[in-house]
This record gives sequence, structure tokens and C-alpha cells, in this order.
Amino acid sequence: MRLADDKRQNTQLVLAFLTEDTGEARRAVKEGTESCAAKHGTESPAIGEQLMEEVCERENCKQVLARVKANKGSAGVDGMTVQQLPEFLKQHWPAIREQLLSGTYKPEPVRRVEIPKPDGGVRKLGIPTVLDRLIQQAVMQVLQRKWDRTFSEHSYGFRPGRSAHQAVEQAQKYIAEGYRWCVDLDLEKFFDRVSHDKLMAKIAERVSDKRMLKLIRAFLTAGVMEGGLVSPVDEGTPQGGPLSPLLSNIVLDEFDRELERRGLRFARYADDSNIYVRSRRAGERVMESLKRFITARLKLKVNELKSAVARPWERKFLGFSFTANREPKRRIAPKAVDRFKGRVRELTSRTRGVSIERMAQELTRYLQGWLGYFGKCQTPSVLEGLEKWLRRRLRSAIWKQWKRGAKRFAELRKRGVYGDLAAKTAGSGHGPWRMADSPGLHIALPNAYFDSLGIPRLTVRS
Repeated sequence: MRLADDKRQNTQLVLAFLTEDTGEARRAVKEGTESCAAKHGTESPAIGEQLMEEVCERENCKQVLARVKANKGSAGVDGMTVQQLPEFLKQHWPAIREQLLSGTYKPEPVRRVEIPKPDGGVRKLGIPTVLDRLIQQAVMQVLQRKWDRTFSEHSYGFRPGRSAHQAVEQAQKYIAEGYRWCVDLDLEKFFDRVSHDKLMAKIAERVSDKRMLKLIRAFLTAGVMEGGLVSPVDEGTPQGGPLSPLLSNIVLDEFDRELERRGLRFARYADDSNIYVRSRRAGERVMESLKRFITARLKLKVNELKSAVARPWERKFLGFSFTANREPKRRIAPKAVDRFKGRVRELTSRTRGVSIERMAQELTRYLQGWLGYFGKCQTPSVLEGLEKWLRRRLRSAIWKQWKRGAKRFAELRKRGVYGDLAAKTAGSGHGPWRMADSPGLHIALPNAYFDSLGIPRLTVRS
């Protein structure tokens, strides 16, 4: 009976979310947005372009709702959670749809969140409300279907069927072909410095539906809430919303076309771009001319401290670097290795006071994601070294948890360490890190033990 009720409720939700507007809903919208409508009026779409209708189309909305629910994410300034969204849409979607179609929808300010960067400083994220994320996702899906085929083949970021791995592999091919100097360009605070007017001009070249243009600008200028106060935003695309990555590709498409016009070999992922040339002199010439182009045409700024002309194996690209071989191999960049060790140290800290089982669960989640990306490296010795270090780190944490000699002796004997070695190991005055590499702990805590906890190996087992 309960299953039938749940099924009926879900059906009602979908119908409510995707229903056509009723006269009652229209009246509600008009009452709630009268001042906004009086100020801006209702924009009619250009002939032949009904983008907002496509945004609100049934199949698009079904996909959007599923995507937002799957992505989860935290609440925005209104406090609404992803779990609360379906019930909200069940009641309010007809009115929201009418606002979108009439060009009167007004987004909420984003909630400011600061995320520490691996190399210092913070990355400022703007978290939209769950409803605004839903609408941004709906807009993004429609625009991406129309725009993606027009982007450069050298652009790999935030595009269907493309990935950071493909960008790295393309860079690797350039190096193998003899382009063994890299122009590594870093755009300073790219997402914070994008000119709204320039961005909207670029979008207007592709979009004639005035309602869509108004909505995108509204998302750009919705403001940021910090400490209960809303601050206006006059430049930048807030990181954290589904629409921002697509807008970044619009801005940088002009950059891609300029590089193609010059016949340069490059790969770009979002605001990370590397250009490959045959000599230092050529690289320096390209660097200086592109700085002028970026400043004058894109109204952006190159980060001088993070940009350089250098050998590819002296730089990193999307977390990877390359060997200096004639046939270069992908390797994990040193900074990425340092970040890995730092995160593992946090998860296996001897002062956390969590059980080894819980530690293993958290570590497994991290390692699975890390391996999904960095497992593509072609230098297995690095992975072998990290795996040995990781196991030693775990043995050190467990040894610390056993605390005293009697407990340590009992654990060692229980795990198959013979009497003299168990006594010698338990009575040692050496610290946890040194003891983690002792014969007694290798017997008591073999790699198979960590396998039994579900902790993945970093190297491929035969």
C-alpha cells in the first residue's frame, strides 16, 4: 500500500513540475511580480527563436531535476535543500515557469563560500539557491546543445564527451612531435574578472531571445550575500553555478580562435591553457603578443608569477607533467603528489581518534576519486612509491592507536608475530613512523590486511 502511495506521489510531482500553466497560476504570478513586470515589461522572443520555451520543455526539465538531485550540494541564501526542492516545485512550478516565459524571473543572491587553494589563498565560490541551480542547469543544457559544436576542437573543459585527460594527451602528442617548449599562461582571477558587458555582447551574437539575455544578466548581477549583507556584483561569473563553466567557454572562445588563426598548437581546459612551440625564442614571442591580446581584447590579466615559457617537464598541466624522453610519458606533477600526501596525512592523523574501519572508509572514498584521475599516469614507479608510503602511514596510525606495550604485545601475538619478535617490537622505544617499517608490523599488518578493509591499491595487481 505504501509503495503505491509513493508511486502516486512521485507521479503527481512530475505532473506538477511539467504541467502547462493554468489560469490560476498565471494570476498568482501576475500578483507576485507586478512591480517587476511594470518596470521591465514582458520581452517577446525573436522570430524563429524560442529558447525560453526550450528551457521549460518537458524533457529538458525532467533531465534537469534528475541532475540537480544527483549533484546534491548545499543550500543557498534561502536555506532550501535539494531534498526540499521536489515538494517546492510541486506547489510553485507553474508560477516559476510563467515568470521564465514572461521574462520576469529574478534570481536570488548567491551565498559566498571560500575554499582554500592547494598553493595558498582561497577560491571564492558563489552558491546559488537550489531553485536557481535548477534553472541555470536548464538554461545550460539548452545553450550547450546549440553552442558546443561551434567551440574549438582544442577546448576540453566542461564539454560533453571531453575531459582533462584528453587535453593532457593532446599536449603529450605535441611534445612528441617536437614542440618541446611550453607557453604556460595563467589568467589572474579569471572567473572574478570577466567583464559582464563583453560577455553579454558575445552571448548576444548567438542569442536573439531577449528573455534569455535578460535572465543570464540577472544571474550575473544577482549579488553576493556575506555576513547577512548583499553586495552588488559588476564583473565576474560566480564559480559554483552550473551556468558559469559554459559562460567561461564563451569568453575564451575568442582566445581559442586567435590561437587557431596564428596556427599555434595548444590545449585549453577552462582557464588553463598551454601552447607548444619549437624554441624558447618562439615561446617568448608568443607569450608577449598573447599578453597584449588578452589585455586589450579580452579585458583580462595574465598572472605574471604563474605564467612562464619553459620546458614541459618543468611545468604542470591539469595536475600532470611529462618526462623529457623522446616519447614523453605522463607523470604526476610534484605539487599534485604533495597535495595527495597532505590529504592522506589529514585522513590518517594519529590524533583524530577514529577507528581504523572509519579511517579506511574515508580513505577509500578519497583514493577511488584520486585514482580515477591520476591513475592515468605512465610512471608506475611513482605510484609504487606512494603505495609503500601510504601503507607505512597506516601502520604508523594503528601502532599509535595500540598505545602501550601490553596492548601492542597482545595485538602482535594475535596477528601471528612469534613471541621474541613480538616482545622486542612491543618494547621498542622508537617512534610510530620508524616502527611502521619494522618486521613485526609487516607481519601483523600485511598489505592483505589493508585489502580486507577495502582500501584500494595504487598499483595494478597481477
